[in-house]
Amino acid sequence: MTASSAGKRRFARIDRLPPYVFNITAELKLAARRRGEDIIDMSMGNPDGATPAHIVAKLTEVAQRPDTHGYSASKGIPRLRRAISHWYKERYA
Repeated sequence: MTASSAGKRRFARIDRLPPYVFNITAELKLAARRRGEDIIDMSMGNPDGATPAHIVAKLTEVAQRPDTHGYSASKGIPRLRRAISHWYKERYA
């Protein structure tokens, strides 16, 4: 056991998970670029430029308001909520 793995438990269910798809595509992209191929990265959609200043300013302003310091109220997807309610009603009513 190495110092970095000391005290860490291994979980069989996690070990059975497939490789993370974005790691695979990143490796393929890197290999293609090393071969000199001109590729367009359509994977994760990370920005390739700075966030515009007016967006950063608005985020800073809103983040300082106490009414924004919680989770948003999500009412979910109405059709899905109705389907789940119907399922529970049929099963448990």
